[in-house]
Amino acid sequence: MRKLFFALSTLCLVSFASITQADTRVLMETNKGAIEIQLYDERSPLTVANFLAYVDAGYYNGLIFHRVIPGFMIQGGGFNEQMQQKATNAAVQNESENGIANQRGTIAMARTNAPHSATSQFFINTANNPNLNGAPGRFGYAVFGEVVKGMDVVDQIERVSTQRKGMHQNVPSDNIVIERVTRVTP
Repeated sequence: MRKLFFALSTLCLVSFASITQADTRVLMETNKGAIEIQLYDERSPLTVANFLAYVDAGYYNGLIFHRVIPGFMIQGGGFNEQMQQKATNAAVQNESENGIANQRGTIAMARTNAPHSATSQFFINTANNPNLNGAPGRFGYAVFGEVVKGMDVVDQIERVSTQRKGMHQNVPSDNIVIERVTRVTP
C-alpha cells in the first residue's frame, strides 16, 4: 500500500511538473474565427521570444493575412488593411536547425532570401512543405509552433479568393484581419 501511495504521489508530481513546464500558447482571433497555437519554447527559444515580444506589445492587432496560396500556406504579421508595412524590431537568428519540419498546421517565420532576416511576419503551413526545411549547408524557414485548435479557420482562410494589389500577389480580395493575438493562460 505504501509503495502504491508513493508511486501515485510521484506520478502526480510528474504530471504537475509537465503542466507547469508546458509550452506557451497564444490565441489568434481573426475576422474568420480563432486559431490557438502552441509555441515550441524549448526547441525554438529565440523565435518564440521574438514572436511573443510582438504579441505582448499588441503589434499584430489589426494586421492582416496578406498572402494566401492554396496548397501551401497563409502569411501575415506585417501589413495593415491598406497594405502598408508596419515597422519591426530587429531580425531574429534563424533556428531552422531545430529539427521541426514545415508540416501542415505548423507556424514558421517568413523571411527574405537572407537566412537571418525574419522579423514579425509568419506563415501557417496548409500542406507539408519539406522544401522549406533546413538542410546541411542551407537554412530553411524556422518552425516555432503548431495550430492546436482552429485548423478549420486556417483552411477557410486558405480558400478565400485572392488578387494582386500593387506589387503584392495572392492578397485576399476581402481583408482577413488579425483582430488580436494574446497569450492563453493555463
